[in-house]
Amino acid sequence: MPTLTDIQEEYEFLEPDDRYRLLIDLGRSLEPMPDPLKTDATLVRGCSAAVWVYPTRMSDGSLHFLADSNAAITKGIIALVLLTVQDRSPDEIIGTDIDAALAPFDLRNQLSSNRTQGIPNMIALIRETALRYA
Repeated sequence: MPTLTDIQEEYEFLEPDDRYRLLIDLGRSLEPMPDPLKTDATLVRGCSAAVWVYPTRMSDGSLHFLADSNAAITKGIIALVLLTVQDRSPDEIIGTDIDAALAPFDLRNQLSSNRTQGIPNMIALIRETALRYA
């Protein structure tokens, strides 16, 4: 998986249609989430598309998230969010300003409000998960 910085550098030089394609490709690169994990308990509330996020705790205490969406661009957005927190300790995740990390992508101005309305809920779910494990 590329770093958030790598994605940002590429994203900045792209036209809007190519930015959509980049997000879609990023979503395709997500680790597959098994269908049995896509339940009401893992569903992120408040998203216009269905988004599921499932945390697992690694042997070193870090958190690894599986995620999926039924919408290609939304899946790319959750992939961007995960790039900021994937395989980090709960304390690192709590200390990460995910909104600031995503700010250079200017998603709220680049995408429709329907596509971005669930981002705060995705971030809140990840933060709540980290707090539970901290």
